Amino acid sequence: MPVLAAATGGYGVGGTPAPVTTTPPPPAPNPVLPFNAKLTSDDIPVPGGGVRSGACSGSLVAPQWIVTAGHCFHDLADARIGGKPPYTMTVTVGRLKDSDPGGYTTEVVDVRQSPVNDLAVAKLARPIQDIAPVALAGTRPAVGRQLQFAGWGSHSATVLGPSDHLKRGRFRVSAIGQATLEAQPVGTRTVENGPCPEDSGGPFFVSDDDHSATLVAIVNTGPPCPQPGPETIARVDVVADWIRAQTG
Repeated sequence: MPVLAAATGGYGVGGTPAPVTTTPPPPAPNPVLPFNAKLTSDDIPVPGGGVRSGACSGSLVAPQWIVTAGHCFHDLADARIGGKPPYTMTVTVGRLKDSDPGGYTTEVVDVRQSPVNDLAVAKLARPIQDIAPVALAGTRPAVGRQLQFAGWGSHSATVLGPSDHLKRGRFRVSAIGQATLEAQPVGTRTVENGPCPEDSGGPFFVSDDDHSATLVAIVNTGPPCPQPGPETIARVDVVADWIRAQTG
């Protein structure tokens, strides 16, 4: 009786070596700003029935947690909510473009709202182990401090829909509030380098190498895009201990 080849190799009929089959490793996440997160939903309930789509941006702050804007999770009255979201929120981490082969996609299973500003932490259905989370700022930035911005928001103030690539820009801290900052764009502002709708939760951060970073603030609200007015962004340093307590 002929001997059957094993799944990992061996010999087939007549003693011929059987080909060894291996499963290639999955593509690695993009190494540039790998902590960035894109949030999308297609089943957000609306008053009167029906659903709509929506999107936000965020950052991986622990293997199974992201930080984003609190208002990305809301009820029919647009009030911020915690717990398991009443709609599916898909999270993609570790890509610069939708077409990138690497990265991870999962869903939000729990939300916890900040007690002091428009910021929330969202728990992922599964941990992401091979992407380093962004660090959290422990002190407020000085006025004049330059920050980088990244987000997946739309390219218009009126025609909504998330970008298919990560947008990036530079801003300077222009004012400091109790739980927020104001940041002015550096140079001419466009829809590619500043927050627009669906950039909510996008990080404002400092980084020397584009691989690791410290999260200083996140997108909350601002002028219609593109417009040269200041962005109002939620400070991270005032809730850093709270974030660690929720995600540790």
